[in-house]
Amino acid sequence: MRRLGIALAALCLIALASPRPAEARKVKVKLATVAPKGTAFHRILEGLAAEWAEASGGQVKLKIYPGGVAGDETEVIRKIRLGTLSAGLVTSTGLAEIDRAINALQIPMAYGGADELDFVRSRMEPSLEKTYSDKGFVVLAWAEAGWVRFLSVKPIIEPADAHALKMFINAGNPEQVEVWRSGGFKPVPLPVTEITTALQTGLIEAVPTTAQGVMMLRWYEHAGHLTDDPWSPLVGALIIDRKVWETIDEGVRPKLMAAARAAGEKLRTEVRANETAALAEMKKRGLSLHGVDKATRAKWKTMVDGMRDHLRGPYVPPAMWDEAQRHLAAYRDMGKFTDGADE
Repeated sequence: MRRLGIALAALCLIALASPRPAEARKVKVKLATVAPKGTAFHRILEGLAAEWAEASGGQVKLKIYPGGVAGDETEVIRKIRLGTLSAGLVTSTGLAEIDRAINALQIPMAYGGADELDFVRSRMEPSLEKTYSDKGFVVLAWAEAGWVRFLSVKPIIEPADAHALKMFINAGNPEQVEVWRSGGFKPVPLPVTEITTALQTGLIEAVPTTAQGVMMLRWYEHAGHLTDDPWSPLVGALIIDRKVWETIDEGVRPKLMAAARAAGEKLRTEVRANETAALAEMKKRGLSLHGVDKATRAKWKTMVDGMRDHLRGPYVPPAMWDEAQRHLAAYRDMGKFTDGADE
């Protein structure tokens, strides 16, 4: 009996010294995005936070930092690597800080519409996700922010119109500066957070951006013209530090991943539905939309074709470029090519 008592006492001491399983698995995920508070991007992230809390039984808390309070996307990626943030909803700008593979989905004038983009992305997801996993990031969901057009202080219709203006590009990427220069542009590298001031002061005169970006950030108040012809899709992803992801209970992760994938689908659906509405609303507010006819579009395509040596390699890793082109050709061979991007 004495030995049994000693054994029970020892077991009690071990139990008291051991952390409670639920407490050991609690994880706080700090997620940053430049998307402003109150937008569809922020609202869907808030919904995801609630779903994660419920699916994990309160083990995982998703804390959201919207509106660029944690810095631009370059800074967000830097902070995730440092461990001061855990995750981000970022566009290709942030993803390219990790690896330029994402640019295969953003080759200028390559995609004729959302159907082509969806086909190529779905085929490339395994290789893209492995690329980012190898660099320490888990892709929770794929996202997009619309189709890039040129916002400008003067009308941009032909390539020469764009070449005459100082064009914003994201800072911190020397290779991208050379890509834009190869097309005859005058690139001015700046953080996204400085676009408003730069437009007001004349430091920049044009911005390649989406209709919803212009609407959300009210850039149409400082530049009154938008080329109504897509340049490329603006894609992105919801990503998390792989080390943080792996601290979450293994049995919980599939539920969180499923909720994130559903959030990504919902976001893409809303972005596509809202794009035409954003263009119409800004037109009411005085923004001038400038269409491009077929002959003029051919000039743009010729210019982009001339940039190929700077796009394949410096902008898009050759293997990813070739894979994207293969999938695109396969889709068009099925007879589903559409001329002009979906709105």
